[in-house]
Amino acid sequence: MTVFEGTFAQNTSTLQLAIVIGRFNDLVTGKLVSGCQDCLKRHGVEVDPNGTQVDYVWVPGSFEIPLVARQMALSRRYDAVICLGAVIRGQTPHFDHVTNEAAKGVAAAGFQTGVPVIFGILTADTVQQALERAGIKSNQGWNYAMNALEMASLMKQVNGKISTNAHYEDSPEKTTPVFPASQGEEFVASDSVENT
Repeated sequence: MTVFEGTFAQNTSTLQLAIVIGRFNDLVTGKLVSGCQDCLKRHGVEVDPNGTQVDYVWVPGSFEIPLVARQMALSRRYDAVICLGAVIRGQTPHFDHVTNEAAKGVAAAGFQTGVPVIFGILTADTVQQALERAGIKSNQGWNYAMNALEMASLMKQVNGKISTNAHYEDSPEKTTPVFPASQGEEFVASDSVENT
């Protein structure tokens, strides 16, 4: 059997990344972006917004992140999409609604597209807690970038193995892979996501 594991030692000069950032609480998200860029740069990724490896998308807040992250992943131009935001608890249930929907949306974007979509939305009870996680004690932006590098590497391995083990249905396009399954059944991959 094969063991798949993401690595940080791969050639990162060919990686294409998107970073989707919620502007709300920008005191925190700006620091997350800096930590993320520092990690990527130290691992050989060109982080210049005018460069060719990383695209940056600013959205109003964390609630809007999943929509844009999904669109970026659907473009198939990116090896990973990093979502950065900060939601700080207030005195209303708004915090719960935003954090729950942002988390579900980011997860769904990854499931629906097969592209690693990294959940880097800090949820904190206070501004102080958020700032501690965005650079005072440690910068979670660094960790989110590491997750993206590892998952991009892992998915390249997994997708490479899957494509070498698949055979294709007879069709003029030869684009629908059929994967072996247990007990003589076959699984046919679909490039489209059905809306339910």
